Amino acid sequence: MGATQRIAIVGAGLGGVAAAASLQQAGFEVDLYEQAPQFSRLGAGIHMGPNVLKIFRRQGIEKQVEAMGSHPDFWLSRDQDGEYMSRIPLGDFARKEYGAAYITVHRGDLHALQMTAVKPGSVHFNKHLASLDESGSDVLLKFADGTQARADIVIGADGINSRVREHLLGAEAPTYSGWVGHRALIPAHKLAKYDFNFEDCVKWWSGDRHLMVYYTTAKRDEYYFVSGVPQAEWEGGHASFVDCSREAMFDAFKGYHPSVQALIENAESITKWPLLNRQPLPVWSKGRMVLLGDACHPMKPHMAQGAAMAIEDGAMLARCLMETGLNDYATGFRLYEANRKERASRVQAVSNANTWLRTQEDPSWVFGYELFDHPLKSENAA
Repeated sequence: MGATQRIAIVGAGLGGVAAAASLQQAGFEVDLYEQAPQFSRLGAGIHMGPNVLKIFRRQGIEKQVEAMGSHPDFWLSRDQDGEYMSRIPLGDFARKEYGAAYITVHRGDLHALQMTAVKPGSVHFNKHLASLDESGSDVLLKFADGTQARADIVIGADGINSRVREHLLGAEAPTYSGWVGHRALIPAHKLAKYDFNFEDCVKWWSGDRHLMVYYTTAKRDEYYFVSGVPQAEWEGGHASFVDCSREAMFDAFKGYHPSVQALIENAESITKWPLLNRQPLPVWSKGRMVLLGDACHPMKPHMAQGAAMAIEDGAMLARCLMETGLNDYATGFRLYEANRKERASRVQAVSNANTWLRTQEDPSWVFGYELFDHPLKSENAA
């Protein structure tokens, strides 16, 4: 592997940054190009299961992630009246059975910590990808600000509206799934006046909708909810989200337990997001370009594993390119797809079906997964 060989990652979200950390740790030269003008505490809550904490362990940030997050002892599922449908053990059980902790955390806090695992100077902000031009020997990336960069391979970690995916497969808008998600953060002190037990990680379910609720900090001072609710049409046009009134949220969860009503009452501001889908892609790579995460296999957030799959993708891609070197990137890409497609597709299907942990089940196929322990499947296995 020559010192001048470079990898460009388009998109410095959770998946892109994790891929950069894994690849740099493997000895590759990596540059990340992010269209946002600067880093900010974007998003809200996120789950990180043992399958991801084990990757963070290799990147040297596991303990810091554990220190910043909330550690639920259970994933609880309750019906709208409050009756328990499942109690999935996490906490100490997860450490013992799956080899690492299960935490819930603020996405922005996690992202900021992940940035410390990549080499200083390797993230370039305000780089909106305008075009890609693949020659015989490398790829020329042109950005909207007039700058250019060259790389031996390009990794598209740029989400469901990926420009890299568009270059590979042509322009095609994602489809609206017929579902929206409501999101809100609640200062936990606002809930102290209630007699309810606001549990660390609970998903409220009824026939056609749900509300997932959990803490996002170790101090448990910030409580978060995210919904899944059917809605025939998305009213926001091309907007990635719209504001939502408390009244509309109360209407969506009419008849739910009083503790759910208390959450809505105390939400500081509620936003509503369209849940978007893509058909499974015919290819994950072409030429010198390869996709990961939502650019490759977007999924509804109902399983809390979307970011986890992107982080696993990055680690597996690094493992496969270590095996082949950049000179044989084509074999590396085939190996990567052969070793990720089945798992990512299964998680995508379960997530989209919204059945995960609704009833008492064994989640070990997800949480117990040890990415580096599995022998690599042949590149022809995909």
